[in-house]
Amino acid sequence: MSRIVILGAGESGIGAALLAKKEGLNVFVSDAGMIKPAFKNELAANAIDFEEGKHSREKILNALVVVKSPGIPGNNEMVKDIRGKGIEVISEIEFAYRHKGKSKIIAITGSNGKTTTTAMIYHICKTGGADCALVGNIGFSFARQVANDPKALYVVEISSFQLDDIKTFRPDVAVLTNITEDHLDRYEYKFENYIKSKFRIIENQTEKDFFIYNDDDEITKKYLNKFLKNTNPLPISMNHELPEGAYIVNAQMHLKWKNEEMEMNVEDFAVKGKHNQYNTMAAGISSAVMGIRKEKIRDAIQTFKSLEHRMSTVAMIRGVEFINDSKATNVNSTWYALESMTKPVILILGGVDKGNDYSFIKDLVKEKVKAIVCMGVDNTKIHEAFGNEVQLMINTQSAKDAVQAAFHFADKGDVVLLSPACASFDLFKNYEDRGNQFIEAVKDL
Repeated sequence: MSRIVILGAGESGIGAALLAKKEGLNVFVSDAGMIKPAFKNELAANAIDFEEGKHSREKILNALVVVKSPGIPGNNEMVKDIRGKGIEVISEIEFAYRHKGKSKIIAITGSNGKTTTTAMIYHICKTGGADCALVGNIGFSFARQVANDPKALYVVEISSFQLDDIKTFRPDVAVLTNITEDHLDRYEYKFENYIKSKFRIIENQTEKDFFIYNDDDEITKKYLNKFLKNTNPLPISMNHELPEGAYIVNAQMHLKWKNEEMEMNVEDFAVKGKHNQYNTMAAGISSAVMGIRKEKIRDAIQTFKSLEHRMSTVAMIRGVEFINDSKATNVNSTWYALESMTKPVILILGGVDKGNDYSFIKDLVKEKVKAIVCMGVDNTKIHEAFGNEVQLMINTQSAKDAVQAAFHFADKGDVVLLSPACASFDLFKNYEDRGNQFIEAVKDL
């Protein structure tokens, strides 16, 4: 019986363990931290051997394959030892891919917009009658879905960390929303390493497959020819018409695929903002490639609901609007949020900085932001970046304090925008927890 070790027992690790068990493999799960009680119960119920609070070398280094959690960096000592022994290290999406059978895959990556685009593609395919599941970074892990409830089509959101450990993973349709500086702390602070990682989504594609990318994104275009090999490119653009792909001209979206064309006014899109027009084009053309009918695509684009913690209005209190954009974990996401603002903004920023370059949003801050409320353990960089751009700036250590300070600075007709541009792990469990605490604090005003 092949021995497989799962390193890290989060959602992806547990999913991989369940799939390994189902496939009759000898599986062992090891987590250096403590495993969530619900996950421990699942492992016990499925008679899967595990350990927590340590990595036992003798139990790990005799594996044939190690499935590594995306949260564990490649330069981790245990991972180095595993590789040193010549043991194959793969990601959970690679493991799931090897056991998915004949199912098709639409895989989505990118620095921004990937969650919205993934959710929208799933909504369109579901509306169009496809037997599909939403997996990866959103919903269940890919491996868990393959183990428990296999589908004919998987719509998978994938991070660069997951792509770092693929070998054969090959999506039928790959979507790259855009590339901006993010997670540089995991890529030796070299932007090129991160770019290369994102383009891995197409490295195993063939002439039967399709690659949807943003033709207006400078970085994607600059590196396109370096990484584009066998796949069929389908660009999206707001700057020019295209013979095939998707584009917007004069507020009309055109989806062109196989001599068919669908037109739709952007006013009819359920989600607003320029960034969501890109997401909608990517979702529309992906679904068309999968054979979803035009009228179903149109219906689904009109009925799609935006995601939690992503530019959602929480409340209007005394003429002040509170917007939760907790999912903005990098500077580019915050740029999009600010770009769509039409009222004066009190901006709540801060958290764990991943090598952020705040100069990217300086002009927008100058133009639209009247006060910044910092919410993080160390706000030095934010003060250095915007000290001369805004007159009001304050440090806070909790969502409650941040919301109260922002409300104090706000006048009727202003917007309090939580769009942190940072990860949340200094004060919160994750961006959902940060968003939920923000919502509670607003309700308590």
